[in-house]
Amino acid sequence: MTGAAKPPALLHRREVVARLVRDRTDLVVISGLGSPSYDLAAAGDRDRNFYLWGAMGGALALGLGVALARPDIPVLVLTGDGEALMGMGSFATIALKRPGNLSVCILDNAMYGETGGQPSHTAGPADLAAIARGCGIADARRLRSAEEVAAFAARVHRTADAPAVAVADVDGEDLPRVLPSRDAAHLTMRLRAALGLPSL
Repeated sequence: MTGAAKPPALLHRREVVARLVRDRTDLVVISGLGSPSYDLAAAGDRDRNFYLWGAMGGALALGLGVALARPDIPVLVLTGDGEALMGMGSFATIALKRPGNLSVCILDNAMYGETGGQPSHTAGPADLAAIARGCGIADARRLRSAEEVAAFAARVHRTADAPAVAVADVDGEDLPRVLPSRDAAHLTMRLRAALGLPSL
């Protein structure tokens, strides 16, 4: 008699984020509200970081807009499963527009971390990688090992023929918050300056 198969170990979210941005040069990173923004700030604040403090569901659309406006630079959207679930329609638009400089990493801990840790739909049958593929994003994968994270990190820092989506299976540890600036005007202006755009 054999026991049930042991589930794969979950990735540590801050290690995933640190690895994705470790070798950055001109990469722009858009982070969704809550933990993805804290994780990005923990990896080091940069002028090309843009943190969303609200607008739940908007990270994918914002990242798409930046990628389309500047097809010469790589853009990474870093967000959580709850935020991605709210903005699922953006997957279809990303697939339609096919920006090869856009990568998306969804940190999936299967819960709504900002509102008390209630289970999200990914704790049940919802599979965000499958949803992205169903919308037409061929490169939609799950990350379950350090090797898979490293392979996706290489993709994040370059442009390709089409966008890429990765869903990282991360633990739900409640980590200390590393709070970046909440000044939206400041974040906007410093990103514009980093991209060589005039002030508004």
